[in-house]
Amino acid sequence: MDTKSSFNVRVSSDDGETSTLVIGQAHYGMAGITAADYLVRHLDSTQVGHIAPEELPGITPFEEGVPRHHSRLYTLNGTGVAVLVGELFIPVDAARAFADAVLAFTEERGIGEIAVLHGVPFPHGPEEHDVFSVATPGYREMRLGDQSFDPLQGGFLDGVVGELVMRSLEDTAPETGAFITPTHPPGPDVEATLRLIEAVKRIYDVDVDETELRELGDQFREYYEQLTDRMKTMTEAEAAGGHDYPEDRMFM
Repeated sequence: MDTKSSFNVRVSSDDGETSTLVIGQAHYGMAGITAADYLVRHLDSTQVGHIAPEELPGITPFEEGVPRHHSRLYTLNGTGVAVLVGELFIPVDAARAFADAVLAFTEERGIGEIAVLHGVPFPHGPEEHDVFSVATPGYREMRLGDQSFDPLQGGFLDGVVGELVMRSLEDTAPETGAFITPTHPPGPDVEATLRLIEAVKRIYDVDVDETELRELGDQFREYYEQLTDRMKTMTEAEAAGGHDYPEDRMFM
């Protein structure tokens, strides 16, 4: 596959000036994309374009029978912030081509900084349910000087986020910061999503009502508590030498 021609960006309208691009993509735990999608659904936003694959197999999401593009570009009206909601999982070997399309959009719109919302299932303790940062010096100076986002201690970034950060280091992309929080797959990890939204609110001074998302988090928490209790009961019954459930315990 010729990854250099795998994606192109199609902008349908120019809806005001934007200085920042916030990116949320499909990843383990789904925190970044859930946060980005929540922002565009609950703030005054306008879809201005999308990113389309030319050779990579794509998907067509839909809701209530209405299809949509998988990688959509929005502006949050009156904020100077654009948002990329990426529902297509981008393989590592296609990250460079996808980054090309993203940077074509930032160049066309005169965007000077990129913030990536990134949930990662890395080992962590209960006290590490927080948002950490990996940012180029320019982004750190612009946005993180008085913010308490601790730098992530070590590791590496791959895929689209790694490509964008590296290009920023090489001065071929806008100043870039990645906001990284631990997630619990398969997701959606609502608590991680809330942490990322709080980070956007603090840095870019956007005001979004989180009530619906918090209610969803309560529903997921109750579901998993019930699931845990159910599995515990089944295990105890099995240990006692009997059970009243079928051998095939697969369920949805």
